[in-house]
Amino acid sequence: MKILVIQQKMIGDVLTSSILFEALRQKYPEAQLDYLINSHTFPVVEHHPFIDNFIFFTKEAESSKRELFKFAKAIRKREYDVVIDVYSKLSSNLISWFSGAEIKISYYKYYTSFLYHHNIKRQESTKENSNLALIHRMQLLAPLGIEASSIKPKIYLTDTEITTSKQFLEKHKIDLDQPLFMISVLGSGENKTYPYSYMAKVIDAIVEKTDGQILFNYIPKQEAQARAILNLCAAKTQNHIKFDVFGKSLRDFLAITQHCNAVIGNEGGAINMAKALNIKTFAIYSPWIDKASWSLFNDKNNVGVHLKDDKPELYTKPEKTYKKEALALYKQFKPKLFLDKLKDFLDN
Repeated sequence: MKILVIQQKMIGDVLTSSILFEALRQKYPEAQLDYLINSHTFPVVEHHPFIDNFIFFTKEAESSKRELFKFAKAIRKREYDVVIDVYSKLSSNLISWFSGAEIKISYYKYYTSFLYHHNIKRQESTKENSNLALIHRMQLLAPLGIEASSIKPKIYLTDTEITTSKQFLEKHKIDLDQPLFMISVLGSGENKTYPYSYMAKVIDAIVEKTDGQILFNYIPKQEAQARAILNLCAAKTQNHIKFDVFGKSLRDFLAITQHCNAVIGNEGGAINMAKALNIKTFAIYSPWIDKASWSLFNDKNNVGVHLKDDKPELYTKPEKTYKKEALALYKQFKPKLFLDKLKDFLDN
């Protein structure tokens, strides 16, 4: 049996959807399991033991209808028995349709339902300690007789990567016997980035509580924004921040994160990757993001805070409808609302 899972675009989505492979391998130990993704997301699933082959959705196919049709035809030649379309957008709809698979599965949309043999309606609510993003993925396996399980996303680092990152940190005078915290100082966009002055106060509180060492998660083109947050921190705090110590690649970041006590800051890729490395996290959610859908591993080791937790009266509609109001709502999400939770987390 040959099975293809399609999940394009975002790193977090590719990581989350990787849970399907462990469940598929348990059900079909001899099957060929392939993953169709964008190449920039590969680092979070590299060395995954349950994925046989990676197929990269090309930039050409993304920008040209002609190239997309050629790509879809190339997928058809691979002769998959099952296609699971998690992405469920135009490009993956076409790829699924052309695949010729005997079983095609995706989420229910009235305008694409004729393309698939099984159209899964997403569960709308969940229990307190469950996560809708994981539940929705596992729902896609129901037509194959696989029931939802407690599988969680995992990132697999090699021994060499872990050893090399340890040597890198020690070279930069990081004491791994002392607390070390990675700060997700910037979100994926302005409307997912906690205000700089508020983030500085959060970092001040971490240093005051732990006397720990601080790393910033940013990429070179974000240096100016990251430095702006550094400059807003108290003088004492700045002495604890190792600003120039960061990973030059995504795999480098992951290996460095493996040595941290926790990742703290804006909810997003860095937080979710830390969870997949089994590193503790404290996530600050944007006011327009649904915490219930993305709070992977909601327990004492993975805490999430949201404006709605403290000011539910501000929400009369679903969170996503407040996207344009995110910056105004952020102003009301002052650190004092959750600093006690942060201190409890640091105690833990």
